[in-house]
Amino acid sequence: MTALTRFITFFLMTLLCACSAFQSKPMPPPTQQAQLIVYAQTGTLEKMGSISVNVRGSSDGADRAIQQKADAYGARYYTIMLKQEHALTNVWTSRAVLYR
Repeated sequence: MTALTRFITFFLMTLLCACSAFQSKPMPPPTQQAQLIVYAQTGTLEKMGSISVNVRGSSDGADRAIQQKADAYGARYYTIMLKQEHALTNVWTSRAVLYR
């Protein structure tokens, strides 16, 4: 085997091993609160429905309101699909999809 062939083999083996670090399964929630996940992690989860909130203040306030509403519905996971600020009113609208 030449040095180039060994290097290519080593590189491909390392790349394949590294791919296992990027699994898209969500971890179980550490608490009773719903956990924010990314859309790629929703493939094996059951969709419960969707929620929306309008909050005066900041984007963090909108995130907290979504979290509280997801907890109230008994969701284990949620994905935020939209978060936007209305011009000049300082009101944030946020929409999320709930999963169990």
